[in-house]
Amino acid sequence: MLLSHAEDCIARCRALALHTEEPGFTTRWFLAASMHDVHRDLSAWMRSCGMTTRVDGVGNLRARYPARDVGAPVLFIGSHLDTVPRAGAFDGILGVVIGVKLVELLGGRRLPFAIEVAGFSEEEGVRFGFPFIGSRALIDELDPTLLMKRDQDGVSVAEAIRAFGLDEVMQGEEQAHAYLEFHIEQGPVLESLGLPLGLVVAIAGQTRARVMFEGRAGHAGTTPMAARRDALACAAEWIGEVERYATDTIGMVATVGRMEVLPGAPNVVPSVAKLTLDLRHEQDSIRECGVGHLLTRAGTIAARRGIQVNSEMVSDQAAVRMDSRLTEMLRVAVEHAGHTVHRMASGAGHDAMIMARKMPTAMLFLRSPGGLSHHPDESVLAQDVAAALAVGVEFLVLYT
Repeated sequence: MLLSHAEDCIARCRALALHTEEPGFTTRWFLAASMHDVHRDLSAWMRSCGMTTRVDGVGNLRARYPARDVGAPVLFIGSHLDTVPRAGAFDGILGVVIGVKLVELLGGRRLPFAIEVAGFSEEEGVRFGFPFIGSRALIDELDPTLLMKRDQDGVSVAEAIRAFGLDEVMQGEEQAHAYLEFHIEQGPVLESLGLPLGLVVAIAGQTRARVMFEGRAGHAGTTPMAARRDALACAAEWIGEVERYATDTIGMVATVGRMEVLPGAPNVVPSVAKLTLDLRHEQDSIRECGVGHLLTRAGTIAARRGIQVNSEMVSDQAAVRMDSRLTEMLRVAVEHAGHTVHRMASGAGHDAMIMARKMPTAMLFLRSPGGLSHHPDESVLAQDVAAALAVGVEFLVLYT
């Protein structure tokens, strides 16, 4: 029975993916015009399931399924509706669709708690360079100065809110009791293990830094190798060290994702190499140790080569652990649904990490075929969605 409902979830995600700012691709950012279409289609389905719907002051779609009794606690189920440029059909929005489907599967039966499905307006940080606007607003942790940030067209957040037809109302959720998020893994781990689901126990902490190596430019034909102060060669040696260190540290991932080389001519020894470092681990102490080690190694390598090095911390996000009681409940639900429990950390950030600041939070991953995400070919398997629905049904029983 659940397989047909899973296929319906997939079909709905693919239909919603057609609401886009870029024909032929799925590109939908915070408060883009196409978000109105997503709200319209999801709201119609939500109301048919017995839910009341509204769009809050930052564009979050909120659908409430009432409890048996007035004033009962609220279980939130949600994820985000925005996308990266040229995205797939399932990142974020599948979690919202699964939430609505679980309400539909209740068939009108009321529970001792209300269910609110939240489709967050923004998680990716594409339009304004600031992520989690939707979930931050819901828990009343949105910095008012954010309203002044502007996108590449010069439109401020406040102006975007008004243009979408909303008032600038940032109001937290006082009745919230817990939050559950379903999300595709966006990586290859579950597929490599042959498992449909993963129990998320933590969202990794993340450090981002800028590193600049500064040497001396020279003629590529006349400067002997021993006399060179090649900033790019120095950076390359350090990049190798980043890869080796992360590979040798269990659970760590480290990436040099951007590099600028100056003067950038084929016949000139590079004088400057500017790089970014992104380092993540579920244990903050290991992450902090790794950052310290790699920046120290940058200095050691640079000194040996006669190069100057400077670093700047861009961001430092602590790891977020999921609530132990709620996660245990989710673990039992996975077992009751007949699936293997695999505990794992998320290397990517999710709305769950924001919601965890205000309420007990749990998260379940679905396998990503090919480990593919943030890509038009992103997909999910119907049997995996059915497995997630089965776990969700069991979770609602346990939560009751």
